[in-house]
Amino acid sequence: MKAEVAILSGIVALFGVAILSVLLPSKRASAQVYVLCLVICAAMFGIATVRLLDPAAYEPLVLPLGLPGVGALFHIDSLSAFFLLVINLGGALASLYGIGYGAHEHEPKRVLPFYAAFLAGMNLVIIAEDAYGFLIGWEFMSLSSWAMVISSHHEAENRRAGFVYISMASFGALTLLIAFGLLANAGGGVGFAALRAGAADTQIASIVLGLVTIGAGSKAGLAPLHVWLPLAHPAAPSHVSGLMSGVMTKVAVYAFIRFAFDLLGAPAPWWSMLIIALSGATAIIGVLQATIESDLKRLLAYSTVENIGVVFVGLGLALAFKANNVPWAAALAFSAALFHVLNHSLFKSLLFFGAGAVLVGSGERNIEKLGGLIHRMPQTAIFMLGGCMAISALPPLNGFASEWLMFQAILVSPVLPQWGLKLLIPAVGAALALSAALCAAAFIRAYGIAFLGRPRSPQAANSNEVDRWSLASMAILLALCLFAGVLPGPVLDALSPVARAMVGGKIPIQSSIDWLSVVPIDEGRSSYNGLLVFTFIALSALLSKQIIHRFASHATRRSPAWDCGFPNAAPDGQYTASSFAQPLRRVFGRQAFAAQETVDMPAPGDMRPASLRIVMRDRIWDALYEPVATVVNRIADQLNRVHYLTIRGYLSLVFAALVGLLFTVAIWA
Repeated sequence: MKAEVAILSGIVALFGVAILSVLLPSKRASAQVYVLCLVICAAMFGIATVRLLDPAAYEPLVLPLGLPGVGALFHIDSLSAFFLLVINLGGALASLYGIGYGAHEHEPKRVLPFYAAFLAGMNLVIIAEDAYGFLIGWEFMSLSSWAMVISSHHEAENRRAGFVYISMASFGALTLLIAFGLLANAGGGVGFAALRAGAADTQIASIVLGLVTIGAGSKAGLAPLHVWLPLAHPAAPSHVSGLMSGVMTKVAVYAFIRFAFDLLGAPAPWWSMLIIALSGATAIIGVLQATIESDLKRLLAYSTVENIGVVFVGLGLALAFKANNVPWAAALAFSAALFHVLNHSLFKSLLFFGAGAVLVGSGERNIEKLGGLIHRMPQTAIFMLGGCMAISALPPLNGFASEWLMFQAILVSPVLPQWGLKLLIPAVGAALALSAALCAAAFIRAYGIAFLGRPRSPQAANSNEVDRWSLASMAILLALCLFAGVLPGPVLDALSPVARAMVGGKIPIQSSIDWLSVVPIDEGRSSYNGLLVFTFIALSALLSKQIIHRFASHATRRSPAWDCGFPNAAPDGQYTASSFAQPLRRVFGRQAFAAQETVDMPAPGDMRPASLRIVMRDRIWDALYEPVATVVNRIADQLNRVHYLTIRGYLSLVFAALVGLLFTVAIWA
């Protein structure tokens, strides 16, 4: 059976599961649906892995569907195979997590049908080989995820999140539709082969790139189009949030790569300047918001914005090297971007699953009300610690490996001839270094406040460990994060066919290098050995433990935490998330967040309690989205009068519209 046929069968099966979930009894539907989705996604993951490791070329599959005389085209090349692997690995583990998490859903029928359709839509986008199949899959993906975002529609904040999300999704789909239309007009067909063959001039290609950057960037989370992420992710169920952040954003990355590196032909050098500058700003904006956020899921959403910025920096570098015919450097930057795509899907899914476990175990996601969870949820604490280390780019986990590879690509940028790029890339490299440091600070803050110390609320004090299904999915994700960090060589070798197909170059074959080291360019310039780093860290930790117990005490002693000389042991006296973030808020607050602090300190003898009031605004929302929303509301208020017209008024309106349309057609002709 062809891989395309097998994946299509899996997509049809997922749509069948969506229908079946409506028919099953509510008490049994949740576990059965997630088990079926797990099996189907695991099978498609295996098929995608086999195709990724098979460098042979295959013809597209043509089915007698869609437009007459055109049909529906489906194809799995190396790029599609990689993203199918990411989607179905994430889908399988989210389904495993959902088996346990779904038992806590109050209204599972509001999630289950759309969950399976969401997985099907993402897979359909990736295997589509024509514009119609791509856009149909894109809309399935957007609408089904929107339905899950508003599954808890009784909360006003969730309804607002759903409105913003569907508005952004519709706008992004419109820009992609126009982009396909411009390319189809130049190529004379809607199939990717016809779009590829149609030699669109540089001006049309530049317009298409701008449209795709808007359309795919709005779904991925590029600033300033990222505003839906911190609204939608907290509203959706946690395993859905993990899919949206760890997987759906990667479908948008696939859309950008498919256009920029495949359908548009040879890139212009200035394209990369636009992408690199926008991506660097995205990384900084996302991580700054994450450092001050107290809602655990909103913090993770802003972190996704930062990591999407990192991925697009790599893609921008690859465009720059490709435009200047430096294929080995383009392959390095492109491989770093794809490696970070995979890594982010792993550790971000792990962190969202951990946030879901905290929500189930304690009923809270505000870290200001947590604390001490390491004693009540020890296994979740271990997995969350691993996820925080991975996203903070600490060796030997996978986040370090891909970001190290990204900096290697930045360091070879002096080979580029354009002075704009020579100045821009080091500046963005410094921004990425700053974002990496701030990301580590954000997750030290999140983990320390939530899991260490003492409980700050009764909910945290009474929290319990989650079910074995949720723990199993988090354990698998942490193991994959460790594997990809310790042995990145096999992963990079698997990405080699994708880089060769998209940028015409490749990095050295890592399996041929001694001691399982990673050499992105040549051994004389730089290398990294994750296994050696892991061995050193493990042996150092064990040796330290033995020395401490040998010369100190063999017993484990527990005593109250040092109270700094204050006898009051109330949890309120602990360091809070707000106090942890105060230095960063003071440094960046006025520029980044329009922060205003109001301190009310009573005079001596006044028994009023002191108070500190902090108000922060989203500058991007205020500058871009609030004016648009105001104009739309005013226009809607004016158009609302149309509902109260007479028959004569309606006929006059139709007549005026018809005359205007005919007048426009006459001018156009």
